[in-house]
Amino acid sequence: MRLVVHDLAHRFPGTDLLFEHLDMTVEPGMTVAICGPSGCGKSTLLSILAGWEKPYAGSVEREGIARTGWVFQNPVGVAQRSALDHVVFPLLAKGFSREEAEPQALEAMGLFDLDHAADRRFSELSGGEAQRLMLARAVCSRPDMLLVDEPTAQLDTRTAHSVSHVLGNLANQGMIVLVATHDPDTRDACDHVVDLAQYAPEA
Repeated sequence: MRLVVHDLAHRFPGTDLLFEHLDMTVEPGMTVAICGPSGCGKSTLLSILAGWEKPYAGSVEREGIARTGWVFQNPVGVAQRSALDHVVFPLLAKGFSREEAEPQALEAMGLFDLDHAADRRFSELSGGEAQRLMLARAVCSRPDMLLVDEPTAQLDTRTAHSVSHVLGNLANQGMIVLVATHDPDTRDACDHVVDLAQYAPEA
């Protein structure tokens, strides 16, 4: 299993290239930080790696990657549903029974220190708790590859460090983890760094 990116370039219709000539190979056990200034294409690159968006040029090969987890920058949930309901839902959608899904969901919530919040409504969670809930939901189905957009943007320093540690542990268990981030500490916690500023076209 591995992610292979070759000579990737992207632009939106009628605009200049965001990046070009991007090559990388990511294997299980690796955490990769995708960095660069605002507007350089970090979130767009994640969408391309997930297969949601077609690149302008180049190729992305997801060799042996069957399941991809995704965490958006801004948490989205149903205000009146419980935190546990949000994490259980993707498992139910895959055919798990509620009895099978709940222990797995609670385990994922525990990774991100959300055990105490299982019965709280989404509307009652803080911004940081909601962000960690999205991480728990993404990892509960045990994806092969996890794509995370600014996971620590709403977290304090201690919690951000804890989240980075958990992402590293998930990679050590055989997951491919890519993180788009502005945060220097999150970047430094990753094994490899892709700075999209280095792939911006020359003026």
